[in-house]
Amino acid sequence: MAEKVGFVGLGNIGKPMALHIASVFDLMVFDVAPEPLAVLEKAGAAIAKNLADLGARSEFVGVCVRDDAQVESVALGGSGLIANMPPDSVLSIHSTVHPKTITKIQALAQERNIHVIDAPITGGAPGANAKALCYMVGGPDEIIDRVQAIFETSGNRIVRAGETGKGAVAKLCNNLMTYMGFLSAVEASMLAQKAGLDELKMREVTESNGNFTPQMGLILALRKAAETNKDPGFLQNLQAFVELAEKDLGVTLDYAREIGLPLPGTEVCRTLMALVYGLQERQPIDL
Repeated sequence: MAEKVGFVGLGNIGKPMALHIASVFDLMVFDVAPEPLAVLEKAGAAIAKNLADLGARSEFVGVCVRDDAQVESVALGGSGLIANMPPDSVLSIHSTVHPKTITKIQALAQERNIHVIDAPITGGAPGANAKALCYMVGGPDEIIDRVQAIFETSGNRIVRAGETGKGAVAKLCNNLMTYMGFLSAVEASMLAQKAGLDELKMREVTESNGNFTPQMGLILALRKAAETNKDPGFLQNLQAFVELAEKDLGVTLDYAREIGLPLPGTEVCRTLMALVYGLQERQPIDL
Protein backbone atom coordinates (compact mmCIF):
# COMPACT_ATOMS: atom_id res chain seq x y z
CA MET A 1 0.00 0.00 0.00
CA ALA A 2 1.21 3.49 -0.84
CA GLU A 3 2.08 5.47 2.28
CA LYS A 4 2.94 8.79 0.66
CA VAL A 5 0.00 9.99 -1.41
CA GLY A 6 -0.21 12.94 -3.78
CA PHE A 7 -3.28 14.52 -5.33
CA VAL A 8 -3.61 17.05 -8.14
CA GLY A 9 -6.84 18.90 -8.95
CA LEU A 10 -8.95 20.22 -6.07
CA GLY A 11 -12.19 21.14 -7.83
CA ASN A 12 -15.75 20.31 -6.79
CA ILE A 13 -15.04 16.58 -6.81
CA GLY A 14 -11.28 16.50 -6.30
CA LYS A 15 -11.34 18.57 -3.11
CA PRO A 16 -13.64 16.26 -1.12
CA MET A 17 -11.79 13.24 -2.50
CA ALA A 18 -8.53 14.71 -1.24
CA LEU A 19 -10.04 15.63 2.13
CA HIS A 20 -11.09 12.02 2.68
CA ILE A 21 -7.61 10.82 1.72
CA ALA A 22 -6.03 13.32 4.13
CA SER A 23 -8.03 11.85 7.00
CA VAL A 24 -6.30 8.49 6.50
CA PHE A 25 -3.03 8.95 4.60
CA ASP A 26 0.01 11.20 4.52
CA LEU A 27 -1.13 13.50 1.71
CA MET A 28 0.49 16.21 -0.41
CA VAL A 29 -1.65 18.27 -2.79
CA PHE A 30 -1.26 20.70 -5.67
CA ASP A 31 -3.68 23.01 -7.45
CA VAL A 32 -3.46 26.35 -9.24
CA ALA A 33 -6.23 27.82 -7.07
CA PRO A 34 -5.24 28.98 -3.57
CA GLU A 35 -8.63 28.53 -1.85
CA PRO A 36 -8.83 24.71 -1.90
CA LEU A 37 -5.14 24.48 -0.98
CA ALA A 38 -5.90 26.43 2.21
CA VAL A 39 -8.74 24.03 3.03
CA LEU A 40 -6.52 20.98 2.50
CA GLU A 41 -3.69 22.48 4.50
CA LYS A 42 -6.07 23.05 7.39
CA ALA A 43 -7.06 19.38 7.10
CA GLY A 44 -3.43 18.34 7.52
CA ALA A 45 -2.23 17.94 3.94
CA ALA A 46 1.14 19.25 2.83
CA ILE A 47 1.18 21.75 -0.03
CA ALA A 48 3.55 21.02 -2.91
CA LYS A 49 5.60 23.82 -4.44
CA ASN A 50 4.90 22.46 -7.90
CA LEU A 51 4.10 19.24 -9.75
CA ALA A 52 7.70 18.07 -9.75
CA ASP A 53 7.89 18.49 -5.97
CA LEU A 54 4.68 16.52 -5.48
CA GLY A 55 5.73 13.76 -7.87
CA ALA A 56 9.13 13.30 -6.27
CA ARG A 57 7.61 12.83 -2.82
CA SER A 58 4.70 10.52 -3.68
CA GLU A 59 4.31 6.77 -4.09
CA PHE A 60 0.81 7.29 -5.46
CA VAL A 61 -0.62 10.31 -7.26
CA GLY A 62 -4.29 10.84 -8.11
CA VAL A 63 -5.13 13.31 -10.88
CA CYS A 64 -8.58 14.89 -11.07
CA VAL A 65 -8.43 17.71 -13.62
CA ARG A 66 -10.84 18.79 -16.35
CA ASP A 67 -9.87 17.25 -19.68
CA ASP A 68 -7.29 15.46 -21.84
CA ALA A 69 -5.15 18.54 -22.35
CA GLN A 70 -4.91 19.21 -18.62
CA VAL A 71 -4.15 15.56 -17.85
CA GLU A 72 -1.29 15.56 -20.36
CA SER A 73 -0.01 18.90 -19.04
CA VAL A 74 0.08 17.54 -15.50
CA ALA A 75 1.55 14.15 -16.34
CA LEU A 76 4.05 14.85 -19.11
CA GLY A 77 7.09 17.03 -19.66
CA GLY A 78 10.19 17.60 -17.61
CA SER A 79 8.31 19.39 -14.85
CA GLY A 80 5.38 16.94 -14.90
CA LEU A 81 4.59 14.01 -12.67
CA ILE A 82 6.06 11.12 -14.67
CA ALA A 83 9.49 12.72 -15.01
CA ASN A 84 9.70 13.12 -11.23
CA MET A 85 7.82 10.23 -9.63
CA PRO A 86 9.98 7.42 -8.20
CA PRO A 87 10.16 4.01 -9.91
CA ASP A 88 7.37 1.55 -9.01
CA SER A 89 5.02 4.39 -8.03
CA VAL A 90 1.42 4.58 -9.28
CA LEU A 91 -0.25 7.36 -11.25
CA SER A 92 -4.06 7.19 -11.19
CA ILE A 93 -6.09 9.32 -13.61
CA HIS A 94 -9.59 10.14 -12.36
CA SER A 95 -10.54 12.59 -15.12
CA THR A 96 -12.97 11.80 -17.94
CA VAL A 97 -10.63 11.46 -20.91
CA HIS A 98 -10.17 9.61 -24.19
CA PRO A 99 -8.79 6.07 -23.66
CA LYS A 100 -5.88 6.87 -25.99
CA THR A 101 -4.76 9.58 -23.55
CA ILE A 102 -4.44 6.90 -20.89
CA THR A 103 -2.47 4.53 -23.13
CA LYS A 104 -0.21 7.36 -24.33
CA ILE A 105 0.70 8.32 -20.78
CA GLN A 106 1.06 4.66 -19.81
CA ALA A 107 3.57 4.03 -22.61
CA LEU A 108 5.74 6.95 -21.52
CA ALA A 109 5.46 6.02 -17.84
CA GLN A 110 6.60 2.45 -18.50
CA GLU A 111 9.98 3.82 -19.61
CA ARG A 112 10.50 4.95 -16.01
CA ASN A 113 8.88 1.90 -14.40
CA ILE A 114 5.86 3.91 -13.26
CA HIS A 115 2.44 2.25 -13.24
CA VAL A 116 -0.52 4.09 -14.79
CA ILE A 117 -4.12 3.15 -14.07
CA ASP A 118 -7.31 4.92 -15.09
CA ALA A 119 -9.87 5.34 -12.34
CA PRO A 120 -12.59 7.78 -13.37
CA ILE A 121 -15.44 8.29 -10.94
CA THR A 122 -19.15 8.85 -10.99
CA GLY A 123 -21.34 10.32 -8.31
CA GLY A 124 -20.37 13.97 -8.60
CA ALA A 125 -19.59 16.29 -5.73
CA PRO A 126 -22.43 14.90 -3.56
CA GLY A 127 -21.04 11.39 -3.95
CA ALA A 128 -17.53 12.56 -3.19
CA ASN A 129 -18.66 14.35 -0.02
CA ALA A 130 -20.69 11.33 1.10
CA LYS A 131 -17.91 8.81 0.37
CA ALA A 132 -20.25 7.23 -2.18
CA LEU A 133 -18.34 7.48 -5.45
CA CYS A 134 -18.12 4.61 -7.90
CA TYR A 135 -14.62 4.09 -9.28
CA MET A 136 -14.18 2.46 -12.70
CA VAL A 137 -10.62 1.19 -12.67
CA GLY A 138 -8.54 -0.06 -15.58
CA GLY A 139 -5.22 -1.74 -14.81
CA PRO A 140 -3.53 -4.87 -13.45
CA ASP A 141 -5.15 -6.36 -10.36
CA GLU A 142 -1.88 -6.33 -8.43
CA ILE A 143 -1.52 -2.57 -8.91
CA ILE A 144 -5.15 -1.89 -8.03
CA ASP A 145 -4.73 -4.03 -4.91
CA ARG A 146 -1.93 -1.71 -3.79
CA VAL A 147 -4.06 1.43 -3.98
CA GLN A 148 -7.64 0.27 -3.45
CA ALA A 149 -7.64 1.50 0.15
CA ILE A 150 -7.04 5.02 -1.17
CA PHE A 151 -10.06 4.76 -3.47
CA GLU A 152 -12.15 3.42 -0.60
CA THR A 153 -11.68 6.65 1.36
CA SER A 154 -14.24 8.26 -0.98
CA GLY A 155 -15.78 5.34 -2.89
CA ASN A 156 -18.31 2.71 -1.88
CA ARG A 157 -17.97 0.75 -5.13
CA ILE A 158 -14.73 -0.09 -6.91
CA VAL A 159 -15.39 -1.69 -10.31
CA ARG A 160 -12.42 -3.37 -11.95
CA ALA A 161 -13.15 -2.69 -15.61
CA GLY A 162 -10.25 -4.60 -17.18
CA GLU A 163 -6.91 -3.60 -18.65
CA THR A 164 -5.58 -0.07 -18.51
CA GLY A 165 -7.85 2.20 -20.56
CA LYS A 166 -11.05 0.24 -19.90
CA GLY A 167 -11.95 2.42 -16.93
CA ALA A 168 -12.05 5.37 -19.30
CA VAL A 169 -14.28 3.41 -21.67
CA ALA A 170 -16.66 2.57 -18.82
CA LYS A 171 -16.88 6.25 -17.91
CA LEU A 172 -17.70 7.25 -21.49
CA CYS A 173 -20.49 4.66 -21.56
CA ASN A 174 -21.79 5.90 -18.22
CA ASN A 175 -21.79 9.53 -19.33
CA LEU A 176 -23.54 8.68 -22.59
CA MET A 177 -26.40 7.07 -20.63
CA THR A 178 -26.50 9.93 -18.13
CA TYR A 179 -26.87 12.70 -20.70
CA MET A 180 -29.27 10.72 -22.90
CA GLY A 181 -31.34 10.13 -19.76
CA PHE A 182 -31.32 13.84 -18.96
CA LEU A 183 -32.52 14.62 -22.48
CA SER A 184 -35.33 12.04 -22.28
CA ALA A 185 -36.51 13.44 -18.93
CA VAL A 186 -36.48 17.00 -20.22
CA GLU A 187 -38.40 16.19 -23.40
CA ALA A 188 -40.93 14.02 -21.54
CA SER A 189 -41.45 16.90 -19.11
CA MET A 190 -41.93 19.33 -22.00
CA LEU A 191 -44.46 16.98 -23.60
CA ALA A 192 -46.40 16.58 -20.34
CA GLN A 193 -46.48 20.33 -19.80
CA LYS A 194 -47.61 21.06 -23.36
CA ALA A 195 -50.36 18.44 -23.12
CA GLY A 196 -51.60 19.71 -19.77
CA LEU A 197 -50.50 16.66 -17.80
CA ASP A 198 -49.40 17.28 -14.23
CA GLU A 199 -45.63 16.69 -14.21
CA LEU A 200 -45.88 15.02 -10.79
CA LYS A 201 -48.20 12.42 -12.31
CA MET A 202 -45.67 11.78 -15.06
CA ARG A 203 -42.98 11.33 -12.44
CA GLU A 204 -45.16 8.99 -10.38
CA VAL A 205 -45.65 6.74 -13.39
CA THR A 206 -42.05 6.81 -14.60
CA GLU A 207 -40.61 6.27 -11.12
CA SER A 208 -42.82 3.21 -10.67
CA ASN A 209 -41.08 1.33 -13.49
CA GLY A 210 -37.58 2.68 -12.87
CA ASN A 211 -37.49 5.00 -15.88
CA PHE A 212 -37.18 8.15 -13.79
CA THR A 213 -34.00 8.47 -11.72
CA PRO A 214 -33.04 10.87 -8.91
CA GLN A 215 -30.53 12.50 -11.29
CA MET A 216 -33.36 13.27 -13.70
CA GLY A 217 -35.22 14.96 -10.88
CA LEU A 218 -32.18 17.12 -10.21
CA ILE A 219 -31.86 18.20 -13.83
CA LEU A 220 -35.55 19.15 -14.01
CA ALA A 221 -35.21 21.15 -10.80
CA LEU A 222 -32.16 22.89 -12.24
CA ARG A 223 -34.12 23.81 -15.37
CA LYS A 224 -36.95 25.27 -13.28
CA ALA A 225 -34.45 27.36 -11.36
CA ALA A 226 -33.00 28.61 -14.64
CA GLU A 227 -36.42 30.01 -15.60
CA THR A 228 -36.35 32.57 -12.79
CA ASN A 229 -32.82 32.76 -11.42
CA LYS A 230 -30.94 35.38 -13.43
CA ASP A 231 -28.00 35.61 -11.07
CA PRO A 232 -24.85 35.80 -13.23
CA GLY A 233 -23.03 33.29 -11.05
CA PHE A 234 -25.84 30.75 -11.33
CA LEU A 235 -26.04 31.14 -15.09
CA GLN A 236 -22.26 30.90 -15.35
CA ASN A 237 -22.39 27.59 -13.49
CA LEU A 238 -25.09 26.32 -15.85
CA GLN A 239 -22.95 27.32 -18.81
CA ALA A 240 -20.04 25.39 -17.30
CA PHE A 241 -22.26 22.30 -16.98
CA VAL A 242 -23.26 22.63 -20.64
CA GLU A 243 -19.65 22.91 -21.77
CA LEU A 244 -18.59 19.95 -19.64
CA ALA A 245 -21.41 17.80 -21.05
CA GLU A 246 -20.49 18.77 -24.60
CA LYS A 247 -16.86 17.99 -23.87
CA ASP A 248 -17.63 14.58 -22.38
CA LEU A 249 -19.95 13.57 -25.21
CA GLY A 250 -17.43 14.87 -27.74
CA VAL A 251 -14.79 12.54 -26.30
CA THR A 252 -17.28 9.66 -26.47
CA LEU A 253 -18.05 10.39 -30.12
CA ASP A 254 -14.36 10.72 -31.02
CA TYR A 255 -13.64 7.34 -29.46
CA ALA A 256 -16.65 5.69 -31.12
CA ARG A 257 -15.59 6.99 -34.53
CA GLU A 258 -12.07 5.68 -34.01
CA ILE A 259 -13.33 2.17 -33.32
CA GLY A 260 -15.79 2.35 -36.23
CA LEU A 261 -19.06 2.66 -34.31
CA PRO A 262 -21.67 5.26 -35.35
CA LEU A 263 -23.66 6.75 -32.45
CA PRO A 264 -26.30 8.93 -34.15
CA GLY A 265 -28.37 9.46 -31.01
CA THR A 266 -25.34 10.65 -29.11
CA GLU A 267 -24.50 13.04 -31.95
CA VAL A 268 -27.90 14.69 -31.59
CA CYS A 269 -27.82 14.62 -27.80
CA ARG A 270 -24.57 16.54 -27.75
CA THR A 271 -26.12 19.44 -29.67
CA LEU A 272 -28.97 19.70 -27.16
CA MET A 273 -27.13 20.13 -23.88
CA ALA A 274 -28.03 23.84 -23.68
CA LEU A 275 -31.70 22.84 -23.91
CA VAL A 276 -31.22 20.17 -21.26
CA TYR A 277 -29.76 22.66 -18.77
CA GLY A 278 -32.31 25.36 -19.51
CA LEU A 279 -30.14 27.65 -21.60
CA GLN A 280 -32.16 27.40 -24.79
CA GLU A 281 -31.03 30.81 -25.97
CA ARG A 282 -27.55 29.41 -26.51
CA GLN A 283 -27.08 28.20 -30.07
CA PRO A 284 -26.51 24.43 -30.39
CA ILE A 285 -22.97 23.46 -31.27
CA ASP A 286 -22.04 22.16 -34.68
CA LEU A 287 -21.65 18.42 -35.09
